[in-house]
Amino acid sequence: MSLSPEIRAKYKPVIGLEVHAQMLTKSKAYSSDVNEYGAVPNTNVSPVTLGHPGTLPMMNTKTIDYAIKMGLACECEIAEEQHFARKNYFYPDLPKGYQITQDTTPICTGGKVTIKTESGEEKAIRLIRIHMEEDAGKSIHDIDPFNTLIDLNRAGVPLIEIVSEPDIASSQEAYDYLTEVRKLVRYLDICDGNMEEGSLRCDANISVMLKDATEYGVRVEVKNMNSIRNVQRAIEHEIERHILAIENGETLRQETRTFNALDGSTTAMRTKEAANDYRFFPEPDLQPIKVTQEKIDGIKEQMPPLPSQLFRKYTEELKLSDYDAGLLTDQKPIALYYEDLISHTKNYKSAANWLMGDIKSYLNNLAVGIEDFPLSAKDIAAMIALIDEGKISNNLAGQKLFPKMLEIAKEGGNTNPLEIAQQNDWIQNSDEGAIKTIILEVFKENPEEYERFKAGEKKLMGFLMGQVMKKSRGKADPQSASKLINELIK
Repeated sequence: MSLSPEIRAKYKPVIGLEVHAQMLTKSKAYSSDVNEYGAVPNTNVSPVTLGHPGTLPMMNTKTIDYAIKMGLACECEIAEEQHFARKNYFYPDLPKGYQITQDTTPICTGGKVTIKTESGEEKAIRLIRIHMEEDAGKSIHDIDPFNTLIDLNRAGVPLIEIVSEPDIASSQEAYDYLTEVRKLVRYLDICDGNMEEGSLRCDANISVMLKDATEYGVRVEVKNMNSIRNVQRAIEHEIERHILAIENGETLRQETRTFNALDGSTTAMRTKEAANDYRFFPEPDLQPIKVTQEKIDGIKEQMPPLPSQLFRKYTEELKLSDYDAGLLTDQKPIALYYEDLISHTKNYKSAANWLMGDIKSYLNNLAVGIEDFPLSAKDIAAMIALIDEGKISNNLAGQKLFPKMLEIAKEGGNTNPLEIAQQNDWIQNSDEGAIKTIILEVFKENPEEYERFKAGEKKLMGFLMGQVMKKSRGKADPQSASKLINELIK
């Protein structure tokens, strides 16, 4: 049977996400091995990573700092004292046979990640915990048709795991939550957030229940999703699969499933009849960690502005639209450039328009980031000031001045917009006497259009203005010209 909207409306999805974020540290979690993506397989290893007998782990304190940053950003409670544990399980890419993690004392508990629902309202997705652990190596199945290849470069790379409460009610909310988490780790500079490279990974726990039910349905866990969109697709598939199974009287099993990106389906990997027994016990080779309030306050002082804070600032203080604020805060480098820009101009809307228009177009055409943009925020603000003062038109700025500034910047020259405009004779003429003379010449040269305009054909204003701007070589002040045309026509 197919899933009709009426049947779908009877059920409520219950979704929780577990997000693993690799930390951007120079070395691994418990060794000095290099933490680097894309290195030759099995080169970033040592006896510690390989779990040789007699080797001892040593804590990478930068991982602690990064975990605290994420905890503060999510308004978590930071534990003053933490212990590490061994999580025992066998995988061919886990050389030690156990993973060093946190069990009973995660570094962060509680907290939330706030998203916007489809109705535009804010919704807080509560967090259970954020804890530190190490990554396993990588098993590669698609190079050799007969053997699984193992790359242990990733073994020991520091992770934080962000575990949400089952507060997510749709695949769209899951998409928005994961987008917000990725934005946060990028703003904090603790993870690059590249799911296609595996530095941000997500497991989804999904069940459905009748809307008036009091107990959760049977839960499945879906793994192996390499994009936020695929997380959304996998959840949507599972919601429909669960509802159809229940409607058909089938029995659902608690299991782990894998996602197939080609057709959007999931396939069972293994059944979970009960909770996994990882035989946790205290890690004997790592001392407990004590985090002082002084340490937390020091990290808080170094925190960058967060996207939610900037969004509120742009919408409430600067009076930008939600759409503009969303675009400006989507990427940290863009937001920081805008912050620099508005420190030099009070025309916040014009600054946003230039950044999200001509500047973004330039970046997209060259496939570069704002860090490679050759003009300073101060130069752009100075150009906006010329427009606001009526010295140049917005059209001239976009068509001539801005491209000229870029050209000069690439050659290492002086990019002062006022000097460039003066050198090229682009400063607008606001002398009403001179503009009036030009308008009268346009009337004389275009008698038919003049008479039709005078008779009330107002659409000819555009034509007459075009002729005035052409005759003045774009230097006539458009506002003055428009006003004088209407006065002279009378």
